[in-house]
Order: sequence, then structure tokens, then C-alpha cells
Amino acid sequence: MIERRKLLGMGLGVLGASVVGPVAALAQAKLSDSDPIGDLLLRQSQQAEGLPPEGLAPTAAAPAPPPRPASAAPRWLKLHNIHTEEKLEAVYFENGDYVPDAVQALDKVLRDYRTGDVHPMNPRLFDTLADLAGKTETKAHFQVISGYRSPKTNALLHERSGEVAKRSLHMDGKAIDIYLEDVALDRVRAAALDLGRGGVGYYPTSNFVHVDVGPVRRWVGS
Repeated sequence: MIERRKLLGMGLGVLGASVVGPVAALAQAKLSDSDPIGDLLLRQSQQAEGLPPEGLAPTAAAPAPPPRPASAAPRWLKLHNIHTEEKLEAVYFENGDYVPDAVQALDKVLRDYRTGDVHPMNPRLFDTLADLAGKTETKAHFQVISGYRSPKTNALLHERSGEVAKRSLHMDGKAIDIYLEDVALDRVRAAALDLGRGGVGYYPTSNFVHVDVGPVRRWVGS
């Protein structure tokens, strides 16, 4: 059992409850043509989904930053999946290493909500979010619009719109789309850019910031 001090405020049975029954049925239903969140994701540029397409350069790409210094200090992360309503507050790094049960819980919260598929997220993405929380001094959970995206979901979105990359960093567990309820979106973007890591996409109309652990680059979408 996960220690209470490591995992707090889990909205549903994040560990131990498999995606079956009504939840699975709901996930399958969200693969239908009527999918408002899917329509929102279709407005993302191809740069956000994967790497910049050939002939289209992202703006002001910075050199890759040095590796994050090793530290044994505990690292916290607070997530809220807006589709499943699951909330998770976890110490995912402690005593110089990642905490396996906490990482597994984070992976589950960030699963593909349409299919229920769980995929290991890149731990560097957790570190980016933790540092982003520190820079913005947020007290809130990261509101998650899109974490992991399964091949089935990505293929569906790609088929419906050429703006969705055929090979997305979301499919590798290396990207996430988020916003914060207590921090203005432009401040979230500025803090992410200040970290100097991976890709940062700014979507003021759709109200989210995309961050990933791919090459350093930036862009603005709708």
C-alpha cells in the first residue's frame, strides 16, 4: 500500500482500480465523432505533437540546457486530470531516486482517457512540471488536458486533421498539455521558457501550455 505521506488526495481509486465497466465504456465512447476535447486538440499545430515538420522552423530555439543537477531533496507533483476528475498529490522523488509506486500512480492519472491505456511517462517531464510549479509558486494542481496519447487515439486525431502529427511526443510519454488555475497562462509559458528545456507551445485561445522533453523549441498556436 502506498504511504499516505507520498500519495494524497486521490480523487478515485487511482491504484488498484482497473479501467473496466462504465469507465471503459466511457473511454470507448470518447473515440466517437462527438468529442469536444478532441476537437480542441485538433487545433494544436503539428509542432506541439511531435517535432517541427520539414520546412517549418519553430521560433527562437535555444541551445540545450545542461543536465539538471542531482539532488536528494524530495520532489512533489500535484495533478488533476480534467477528463477523469482524478486528483493526485505525490512525492515522486525521494532519497535520491524516483519512488516507483508514486511514478506508477502519476502514469495512471496521465493515461489516455479515451482508451484507458497507461504508458510510462518520461520522469524528466515530471521534473519539468515540478520546477515549473516552483517557478510559478502555484498552490494548485496542474490541470491536465492531454498526457499520454495511445497510437489508436493519435491515429484517429491524425485521420481527422492533418494538423495532428502522425508521430506525437504524447505517444512516447514525453509531452503534456496543462494550465494552472492560480497562475495566468502567459506566466506559465514564461516560466516554462525560462527553464530552457524541451518544447514549449503557447495556446492562449485554447487556454493551455504544451511542455515536452524533446528538443528545445517554442511556438504559438491557437
